[in-house]
Amino acid sequence: MRAPEFLQSTQSSYDAIAEAYAAEHPDSLAGRPLERALLAAFVDLVRASEGTARPPVADIGSGPGYVTARLHEAGLPVFGIDASPRMVALARRAHPGLRFHVGSMTALDLPDETLGGIVALYSIIHVPDDHLPAVLAGFRRVLRPGAPVLLGFQSGDEDGHQRLTERYGQEISLDYYWRTPDTVAGHLTQAGLRLHARVLREPEPGEKLPRAFLLARRPVLAGESATD
Repeated sequence: MRAPEFLQSTQSSYDAIAEAYAAEHPDSLAGRPLERALLAAFVDLVRASEGTARPPVADIGSGPGYVTARLHEAGLPVFGIDASPRMVALARRAHPGLRFHVGSMTALDLPDETLGGIVALYSIIHVPDDHLPAVLAGFRRVLRPGAPVLLGFQSGDEDGHQRLTERYGQEISLDYYWRTPDTVAGHLTQAGLRLHARVLREPEPGEKLPRAFLLARRPVLAGESATD
């Protein structure tokens, strides 16, 4: 099955800028205590829901791999997924002890209810509006009951879209979608995920838009157990 056009352009664009991007962002969480605190909260929610099973956690849109590495350092079994083969190669080189795979959030090649959590920081920003509901439904499908998902994305007073045709001196075609927290929270609810927390951070120097973070969980329904 042919990949969606937006996914092909996202992959080729990040392949083109991977070296420069990884050099500029070896660990974008290093100077951002709020993001690190949210990641720590995510880790705690994973531990609270996993019981003795210790299912793996997926970092979707893992890029250079620094979020995957932090989750590993926190003691979680984790792997990264990215659409860009070049990004995956760089992540493997930077973090040789960790697993990184080429893949897409639009078609997760994972069995149902196998993940103990999902982190997707600044990766749903490349997913068009008409594909986002299916992506979040896919997240719910692969999450175990009670497992959390942490989303991070550029936000604003209203939803918007921009296409970049150049970055780091490379010709690209990369679409960015920014959405309000309410918009994404609505999609999470429609996908069957229960919102746990929302945080909005004001832009820091060099940033144009606020950053939104949503923590949600796959609910535990009657007859299900979060620790099976």
